Formats: sequence, structure tokens, C-alpha cells
Amino acid sequence: MTYTLVIGDRGYSSWSLRGWLLFDAFDIPVKTLQARLYTDELPTLLRDFPPARTAPTLRTPAGTVVPESLAIAEELASRHPEASLWPADPEHRAVARVLAAEMHAGFSALRTHCPMNLRVSYTDCDPPPPVLADLARLETIWTWAREATGSRTPWLCGGYSAADVFFAPVAARIAGYNLPVGPMATAYVNAHLCHPSFRRWRAMGLVDGADQDFYRRDWPRRDWPGPVPLPAHPVAGTEAENAACPYSGGPVTHVLELAGRRFGFCNAFCRDKTAADPEAWPRFMALYRGETAP
Repeated sequence: MTYTLVIGDRGYSSWSLRGWLLFDAFDIPVKTLQARLYTDELPTLLRDFPPARTAPTLRTPAGTVVPESLAIAEELASRHPEASLWPADPEHRAVARVLAAEMHAGFSALRTHCPMNLRVSYTDCDPPPPVLADLARLETIWTWAREATGSRTPWLCGGYSAADVFFAPVAARIAGYNLPVGPMATAYVNAHLCHPSFRRWRAMGLVDGADQDFYRRDWPRRDWPGPVPLPAHPVAGTEAENAACPYSGGPVTHVLELAGRRFGFCNAFCRDKTAADPEAWPRFMALYRGETAP
């Protein structure tokens, strides 16, 4: 058996992003079950995961249900010490846990005014004073963490840790709503946008369902400020360079085109998530470059 993780819409569910990053970014295998927010899908699915009420919710291989991302982080850290979800240094680990706890419980103004939406980026969202106060607090604790741990990496406590996982949706909000932050915070946001796991999640979030009206805003839009994806696009037919899907090994049923070349996949989702950001997917890029898949 393996872990099972219930998630909501990838493009919108900030808590689900945290839960999934705790697995993907630390190479812990997991099976995901997805349900649409603002429908009956999520409460219906969670009937099989009592006492959970929200996404993400974890079921361990032995069957124990663990709701809430902070509990999931601590449980995975205790079960997989080799994954280094928290810093090894006890003082740095304490700092990281402070960060995760404050993020888990706070910043309600930012959450309310700027709900995470990985499908768009706005030129301006006219942030009110409480949102600006939340941004100032973020910069305060991010600066404190880097100084307290002596971090010389893009991350808050040295190596990428669960503390950074908890701020990934905040980075998405700052990028998506073009929120005003200083150079240190901007560099931290950019590190998140370039992180391989974040790019994979966003690529899936761009194609895994219709837009949710709850997140629609009428503000002027701009291009997403993260890495510019290679210009791939879906095409009709099944003719492709490869006979098997680079992910499942299944037969080719759907195809994308990139740089005049055609590559095949076993289903529309495999194709579309790859077309959204080809460089986010090492197995596809190995195929594209003629290398052995990792």
C-alpha cells in the first residue's frame, strides 16, 4: 500500500498545493484523489475519510486518516526522517516550525483579498491596508528566518523545507496579484515559481478542469511571471515519435507538437499537462532530448 492524498482543484486549492508538495518535493510516493471545490464532489469523497472535512486529507498505508497540512507535514517528517522535511539543526528546525505555524493560522486578509489562482496574473489588485500589513509581516518573518538560520540559499532556513512548502501558495498570490514586496521577498517568490514541483503542480492546475467562477476578478491581466514554458500545443491524431507514453508506458492516444516534432501520451491529461509546461516534466524532457528517462 501507499499513501493516498485527497486534493481539491490544483489551480485554486492552496491547502492542497501544500499537501502535495510535502510528497512530490521530498520524493515520497503518493496516490492522489481529486474533487472539485464548490460542488458535492469533495464532501462526497471525504465520506470515506472520516473525520476529515477539507482537502488535503491523507490516508496512511495502514489506514489512519490525517487531515490538515500541518499534521501531514509532521506525520511525514516522523515517518520519513531521510526526506529531511524539516531542517536537521534543532534551532533551525524550531524557526521553520514557527514559520509554518504562523502561516497555517494567519494572514486572513491576504487569503481573502487574493485567493490563490494559478491560472492568471493581474497587473494590480488594489490591495487594502490589511493586505499590505500582511505583506509587511511576511517580509518581517522571512527576514528573521534567514538571519536566524544563516540561510545562504533561496530558501528560508537553508535547504528547501516544509516551511517553504507552507509559503508556496503565498508566493503564488504575490506573483498572481502583482503584490508589492521588496527585493528579498521577490527573490523568494521567484525561487518558488522556478521550483520543479511547483511548476508541475501549476502545469496540472492549468488543465485539470474548468475555471471556477468564485476566483474570477475583473482586474487587468498580465503574463504569468514565472518561467516561460516551451511552446508546445495539442494536435489531432496519434502519429508520434514515441510508441509509449513517457509516464505510464501505455500506448499513444493523444499527441502534442513541440518544435515541429510530435510526441504521444496515453491520455489527454498526460498530454495537456505536458503541453502546459514541458520543462516541468523530466521524463518528457528526457524523451525530447533523446536521453534515458530518469
